[in-house]
Amino acid sequence: MVKKLARSIREYKKASILTPVFVIFEVLLEIVIPMIMAVMIDNGISRHNPDLLAKWGSILIVCVLLGIVCGMLSGSFCAKASAGFAQNLRQDMYYKIQEYSFANIDKFSTSSIVTRLTTDVTNVQNAYMMMIRVAVRAPIMLVFSLIASCMISIQLSLVFLVAVPVLGIGLYFIVSRSHPYFEKVFHIYDELNGVVQENLTGIRVVKSFVRENFEVKKFSRVSKRIYETFTTAEGIVAYNMPLMQFAVYSCLLFLCWFGAKIIVLTQGTTMTTGELSSLIAYAMNILNCLLMLSQVLVMINMARASSERIIEILDEESSLKNKIAPVYDMPNGEIIFENVGFSYLNDMNKECLSNISLHIPSGSTLGIIGATGSGKTSLVQLIPRLYDVTEGNIFIGGNNVKDYDLFTLRNHVAMVLQKNELFSGTIKENLRWGNEHATDEALIHACKLAQADTFIDTFPNKYNTYIEQGGTNVSGGQKQRLCIARALLKQPKILILDDSTSAVDTKTDAMIRKAFCEEIPDTTKIMIAQRISSVQDADNILVLENGKINGYGTHEELLKNNEIYQEIYQSQTKGENE
Repeated sequence: MVKKLARSIREYKKASILTPVFVIFEVLLEIVIPMIMAVMIDNGISRHNPDLLAKWGSILIVCVLLGIVCGMLSGSFCAKASAGFAQNLRQDMYYKIQEYSFANIDKFSTSSIVTRLTTDVTNVQNAYMMMIRVAVRAPIMLVFSLIASCMISIQLSLVFLVAVPVLGIGLYFIVSRSHPYFEKVFHIYDELNGVVQENLTGIRVVKSFVRENFEVKKFSRVSKRIYETFTTAEGIVAYNMPLMQFAVYSCLLFLCWFGAKIIVLTQGTTMTTGELSSLIAYAMNILNCLLMLSQVLVMINMARASSERIIEILDEESSLKNKIAPVYDMPNGEIIFENVGFSYLNDMNKECLSNISLHIPSGSTLGIIGATGSGKTSLVQLIPRLYDVTEGNIFIGGNNVKDYDLFTLRNHVAMVLQKNELFSGTIKENLRWGNEHATDEALIHACKLAQADTFIDTFPNKYNTYIEQGGTNVSGGQKQRLCIARALLKQPKILILDDSTSAVDTKTDAMIRKAFCEEIPDTTKIMIAQRISSVQDADNILVLENGKINGYGTHEELLKNNEIYQEIYQSQTKGENE
């Protein structure tokens, strides 16, 4: 796990190395300072030697200043290294997510991914910061302080042999007991982010149904669970400080009592006042080191849970991969389904599609009709390999879709999804998702085909009109037409519309279909629709029922021999007549 996380350090290795280097110098200077003070007390102050006092006082000032400089440099490099590491880690996670297939994305909720990219990375960053600075400083300071203490008095230094194991056992207990709660709380954070995301996305629905109080209560319940879990975890961690204080004060009391007794009884022959002051200073250093180590362990304990969640993202391998020698050229838009079966969970007992065999000639138009849950969207998502088939094969232009380079395949297949998404930016910027190099003339032409130019021209800024995140400042029909125009800019060999004209009127729908026939006759067009009027002019119409082909043929053929198609047609024409 550590090795995988360490890959994200990269260009910040230098800062990560310099941080402990300056920490070591800082520690060495802090070790020397009590020794200098002891010399000043015993030989300068006690013996009234101003020259020696001035000499060692100057050395002391230099050491203090050097210690401050080393501390500042270590802090500066530490901040750079930890922040850079966190930046790279977020980037690595985000890039990895971009490689995911839909099947991979289905494993993680959006809220969980957001929590991992934010809270979890911050926890790991804080832990890394403490590891390259505090975790280096504390052990070195501890060792040198112990050596220096033993050089002064081995007998008095034995108190540390009692204090250190007691603290070690206490810290182990605290860390082991608190970790499960920290692990649990991050999963609750995922849930909290999900509640917030859902509320903000559907805020208009919330307000229209006056459900603010309900949403507040739902948020409060999750927030309370975080509070309770964190309270329990922090309650266990809180034992750390009293344990450390008990050890500190016990050791200081022991040293002061027995140290003073030794000085008085031996009249300074065994131990001097300066040595006792140095010993107390080293004792404070040792105990502070133990306190710092305990804080590091608590932080690492918290970060361990976050690290495990981050590694899950980094270790997840895309279920869709290119072959060693993929095909980079798609000759045409001919599509063949050969005994295709599909299940989202790769469980053939829960098939969404079963035994689909279908031939769609290049340049033809296929309409798809079926009830909700019949497998219409699942079927078309297999064409650009948003998902892979569970059984059978799909061929495009004579080649298996798995043989194509993924970029090539998806670049030649334009798909307007059931849920249309626009991004924050101008209309031009959104349209150029289809072709980033498209000219203004190409943008206008695509919008004319999609019947979007009529409403764009009514905007004050026209194609420079700013679209809010999610396209909230345009209507559903306008959003659909912009998404269709965006897809047309790709100049695809295959165009898939997944119920993408449901929000436009029948006249506009007819004009879009007419434009398709006249302007892109060589493009294979697949249109999923709820309205028969949207597909009745197609070369062929596919009727799906429970993931299986129920009917296939022209509008006239299906009206004669397919019951489902007849029922849909009659219900829709009856509604229109009424």
